[in-house]
Amino acid sequence: MTDAVPVDPADLPTERLVRLLTGADFWALHAEPALGLRRIVTSDGPAGVRGELWDERDPSVNIPSPTALAASWDPGMVRGIGGLLAEEARRKRVDVLLGPTVNIQRTPLGGRHFECFSEDPLLTSRLAVAYITGVQEHGVAATVKHVVGNDFERQRFTADVRVDERTLREVYLQPFEAAVTGAGVWAAMAAYNSVRGTTMTENPLLELLRGWGFDGVVMSDWFAARSLAAATAELDLVMPGPTTPWGSALVDAVADGRVPREAVVAKVRRLLRLGERVGAAGPDATPGVEPGRFAPAPTPERAAAVAAHLRSATAAGFVLLGNRPVAGAPVLPLDPAARRVALIGDHATHPRVLGGGSAFVFPTGVVTPADGLRAALGDGVRLDVVAGAPTTSRIGAPELADLRVPGADRPGVEIRFLGDGDRELGRVERTSTTYNWNNAFGDGVEPARLRAVEARTVYRAATSGRHVLGCSGTGRYRLLLDGVVVLDRQLALPVDADGVEGLTRPPQAGHEVELAEGAEVDVVVRHDVDPERRTDDMLIVPLQVNASRPRPDTAQALRTAEEAARAADVAVVVVGTTEESEGEGFDRDELDLPGAQDELVRRVAAANPRTVVVVNAGAPVLLPWRDEVAAVLVSWLPGQEFGSALADVLLGVVEPGGRLPMTWPGDTADPIPSTVAVDGVVHYSEGLHVGHRRYLRDGVRPAYWFGHGLGYTSWAYEGLVVRPEPAGVAVEVAVRNTGARPGREVVQVYLARPESALERPARWLAGFAAATAGPGERVTVRIALPERVFAHWDESAGDWAVEPGEFAVRVGRHADDAALTATVAPRPQAVPSG
Repeated sequence: MTDAVPVDPADLPTERLVRLLTGADFWALHAEPALGLRRIVTSDGPAGVRGELWDERDPSVNIPSPTALAASWDPGMVRGIGGLLAEEARRKRVDVLLGPTVNIQRTPLGGRHFECFSEDPLLTSRLAVAYITGVQEHGVAATVKHVVGNDFERQRFTADVRVDERTLREVYLQPFEAAVTGAGVWAAMAAYNSVRGTTMTENPLLELLRGWGFDGVVMSDWFAARSLAAATAELDLVMPGPTTPWGSALVDAVADGRVPREAVVAKVRRLLRLGERVGAAGPDATPGVEPGRFAPAPTPERAAAVAAHLRSATAAGFVLLGNRPVAGAPVLPLDPAARRVALIGDHATHPRVLGGGSAFVFPTGVVTPADGLRAALGDGVRLDVVAGAPTTSRIGAPELADLRVPGADRPGVEIRFLGDGDRELGRVERTSTTYNWNNAFGDGVEPARLRAVEARTVYRAATSGRHVLGCSGTGRYRLLLDGVVVLDRQLALPVDADGVEGLTRPPQAGHEVELAEGAEVDVVVRHDVDPERRTDDMLIVPLQVNASRPRPDTAQALRTAEEAARAADVAVVVVGTTEESEGEGFDRDELDLPGAQDELVRRVAAANPRTVVVVNAGAPVLLPWRDEVAAVLVSWLPGQEFGSALADVLLGVVEPGGRLPMTWPGDTADPIPSTVAVDGVVHYSEGLHVGHRRYLRDGVRPAYWFGHGLGYTSWAYEGLVVRPEPAGVAVEVAVRNTGARPGREVVQVYLARPESALERPARWLAGFAAATAGPGERVTVRIALPERVFAHWDESAGDWAVEPGEFAVRVGRHADDAALTATVAPRPQAVPSG
């Protein structure tokens, strides 16, 4: 920083302007003292704020995944979570949060389904506005992403999305428009894919952002910028850097007139505006943001407040899909008279609290379902925790308690960075066994000199039997046990795999070894740095140390689970996905639960009629046993307070507050769009009929409709008033709590136009609001339907239009419910253009 008066960007040499438009490194932007601009730091973080150091030494508060947040149907709650993320960003000295992801959940097969909000554009838009507002009102920039059509992972760098203009406007662009017009988002990220033949970093569709009033920075997704052509489009910033397709090539293009210098200056002005908004430029700029400036200082009291906040938000997103009576009463909430509970499943002790890839952070701590129930049940109830059936054949991450730093009596792993001739460049101790170095290897370790990385630890067998020790990554890996090379393998991703898959589900190799309980073995995993993976300024090195304790025979594990269920008053089975079945960098091939989990549920349900299944997954999975169990509760990827929130819901301290933000398929015959490109093209051939709209069009009944969810009370819909107003239509709905306890109901309004002259969805979500009431209480909620929800995109006019005449109004609890109906003709008026 400098005390001098900042100069005008137009007065800077072209070389210094262009330097600002490319990242300084993997996460940060260049400083420019002449402009009064300090370094700006970005961070991944849809489920938390990672910061620049991506490891356990700088843990992050892990919030519920976006699907879990969306399941709350509660913009106010999501806004509060945005504020928590901003607090975390400031604590980690982050200026720009790379989220939210507002791509539409076109298909549950999408690998990053859990990172998006919903299949519905209106619900996505409402929640995106809340999220962005919550982040930015605390001085941190949100980044709406990925513009546009990045609803799949396979071939995302090369695939071309073909979608008609009306569908693009009414479905896929609507959340981006809302982020600009409803929240004034400060940054946007251009996607990897192409749309209609042009890659998004160069696509004219980015001009729509400016047309909606966007005055922020458009950045590339990481490594998405392909060429100099993006410089004449709306792209402002190429990430990461410093080597990008711009650099000296852009300087030369300005010099010879191929790129107007004014365009470069305009990009820098937008970047400077971003700096002013986040406190990196202007009179309020600081050399680095102190933790106390926008964020409370980290104290035990603050940590407890954050935990309570997350606990409440997590329970608000749990969706109760079914809760049938057993012996005359619903099984949930659990009977207080129950004296013995069986908690079954690998996810009960090793839950998935977040997804892999850009959404991954190292949580500050995780409350497992076993932890939460044990604390809540107390000494008067016996809790039997049983592993259940294996969920994966992969070698897992070892328990930290099983590892010791060589030559020391403390848990962990010693990492050595080696140069030519194995000369040690540096070393560090770690308590994690998953490492992803993005050009930052520690003090004194220069990427250009790095030749190999070694992870050394002492593995102590917790039980007798056949243990599997191994490693994961891409490239050459060697595994040495007690100094003997037992593996020397070149690990590679499948042909045409996305590179991020090497981080989320990397190839691995293992070696079985028979160990007695307490036996120790020296473990060394060595990775030789591949010279072909190097660039002049970027070296990404992945490495995992893997170890799995002896696994029980599946048949025996199922019998043990049955016995535990039979002996208990109630059985709670926690099932879910694994890191290899959903994550960034790959799409899903199927929706089945991995491993023998379906068989586990069926065996437990047969042994105990009071069986509750908790589904720990970020996206829909098939539930073929759903009519065989007493209750099904979806917990999503719920963040670090999973166990505490789960105990609250199961015991009835709070009711499950969620409703499905997407349709839940029934079986493999359901109308599920593919993510696979054909001849390089992904055809969005379903058009407007995304998610529940496609089920309605095709007359197919899913397992559970969009919007479905139960609470612990019952509701009656008793009155509906619909009237046109100057700004749209007002809907008033009277509902009564007919149950015995307080509750929350999400009242949903859908529109239909049965006699339309143009193609439309059978019905579409137009508005929603929550009603809270005590037993017997009647309340009225008011839902405003703006003119825009009646409008369609008129391709011939290139604008929004409302078809004259009446629309059907359906009010109910989900997309196929019609508790109350009416008709209305909105007053003609100019529709807000976009």
